[in-house]
Amino acid sequence: MELLEYQAKALFDEIGIPILPSVSIKNPRDLKQLQIPYPVVLKSQVRAGGRGRAGGVRFVDNTIDAIAAAQAIFNLSIMGEYPQVLLAEARYNAEQEFFLAIVLDYQLRLPVLLGSAQGGINVEALLEQMQMVVVENEFSPFYARHLTKKMGLTGKLIHSVSTIIEKMYYLFREKDLDIVEINPLGVGTDGKVMALDGKISVNDYALGRHGDILKLTTPTRSDLRSAPVSSPPLSLNGVEKNGEVGIIANSTEIALATWDLITREKKKISCCLVVGETPSGRLVSPTFLAQQLEVALEEALAVEGLQVLLINILGNAATTETVAEAIADYFQPPVESTVPGGEERMERPTGYLSRKERKPGSQAKSSKGPIAKPVGLVIRLVGGNIDPMKERLASTPVYWTENLEKAISKTISGKK
Repeated sequence: MELLEYQAKALFDEIGIPILPSVSIKNPRDLKQLQIPYPVVLKSQVRAGGRGRAGGVRFVDNTIDAIAAAQAIFNLSIMGEYPQVLLAEARYNAEQEFFLAIVLDYQLRLPVLLGSAQGGINVEALLEQMQMVVVENEFSPFYARHLTKKMGLTGKLIHSVSTIIEKMYYLFREKDLDIVEINPLGVGTDGKVMALDGKISVNDYALGRHGDILKLTTPTRSDLRSAPVSSPPLSLNGVEKNGEVGIIANSTEIALATWDLITREKKKISCCLVVGETPSGRLVSPTFLAQQLEVALEEALAVEGLQVLLINILGNAATTETVAEAIADYFQPPVESTVPGGEERMERPTGYLSRKERKPGSQAKSSKGPIAKPVGLVIRLVGGNIDPMKERLASTPVYWTENLEKAISKTISGKK
């Protein structure tokens, strides 16, 4: 999972990496109460690169210009992604700019320190001066100083930049990161350093161990942009007709990461559905997520040849409990198809029936009808009290886990 800049900087601030005064903006009107002195810079909070060249970073000198610029940025698509949040940040005049990063090299199976005496958007110049130090043993300040020397830094910069690298490594280790990057690290006229931009990629396997990151990336009620109740789940392209595994996830990033882990094991994906966000990338509330999940289950379980369905949902405790309840509501042991009063229950393509009653004369969504053998269900949910839901589904072929590695393994091995 890749964090947005303002989320990455929140983690920087926790460990003492210096950042500029800033505030996240969810509506241009918020700028009327901006407490940061002008001039400021407004930055589109998207994961796509090249936002500066695309017009997603703008400098403004007053409130009127800021509101106009914010309106333009909110309506600017960068690689198909619209921002839900802008970062309003104090402007900083840097005399020098460096590039710093720590990455987990999967081939070496070791952390690697990267640094360049040229930072910013000039990628060619940055790469020409890139230096690398492999952390082969237990990390010590020696590795950080070694990188600064290879970058050609001298005097007080060796100490100040080395200190930043040490803090980056601490964050990298403690939060189980794949990447932590500062580009650029600015140096002011007074010689002090400042993280002017940040990028963090969290190892998806480790998300369950870091509730602070989940909290950081889970929207609050005021952050949510409500989608219509009828808003369907997103269906990702690239599935195979003869695939045996289905995926339901609550973000495009989680869905793609899950897809990659499954296909590495030579399994084919028959469907991949994203709930919890609209086609424009806006997040929806847990209630709407649950409604989308019901539609996604209907679509996935109707796919011919599906053997195992993996539901991978990450969020706070409220989201987890809402999703678990929605799943329990969907899957029920077989019962009579009518209830007192003659109302029908909705038949599901798994052979299970919904607890919810349907209106007289309404038709089930699936045209395929019940199948002979229920699909194996693997559900990965993190946190929350879901034991009552597990009990409700005790007679169904469901495998529950908080651990992604176990979820992938169970999905690959087959049914419960």
